[in-house]
Amino acid sequence: MIRILRQIFRTGIVTEPLPPEVEAEIRDIGSKLEESVRKRFSRSLTIRQVDAGSCNGCELEIHAINNPIYNCERFGIHFTASPRFADMLLVTGPVSVNMEVALRRTYNATPPPKLVVAVGDCGCNGGIFGETYASLGGIDKVIPVDAVIPGCPPTPVALLNGILRAIGGK
Repeated sequence: MIRILRQIFRTGIVTEPLPPEVEAEIRDIGSKLEESVRKRFSRSLTIRQVDAGSCNGCELEIHAINNPIYNCERFGIHFTASPRFADMLLVTGPVSVNMEVALRRTYNATPPPKLVVAVGDCGCNGGIFGETYASLGGIDKVIPVDAVIPGCPPTPVALLNGILRAIGGK
């Protein structure tokens, strides 16, 4: 244990700060997001992320908004493992045939009022996978979608902007 702590202190902080213009944009979006979340939900926004068959590019960017650099929790956004506690479903990937039932069950388990956001080009319209024997296409083919965040994959800034649009912020 002591050896590990010494290594941590010797290494120090290894994350790089964001460029100043990106940091300013994140702060601007974040303040609007925090205001909209408090106005609409009177507390914090709880998100359940669902992978419906993606390549994991969008998941990496979603994890990035939750890391210490972007830190979406400072704006009142929290992720949950259970759809029963979620206000929003953040769905990535084209819906694979094997994930159709699981996605419907997750949607039905989420209490109303619920928001569904399709993330990435694949979530919006099937992307490069389209509609095939293994893929049903976009998320809207299976469950109703309230907002879309295009991109392959969308950047963390685009994700925060898309969540802001989905909850009714400007």
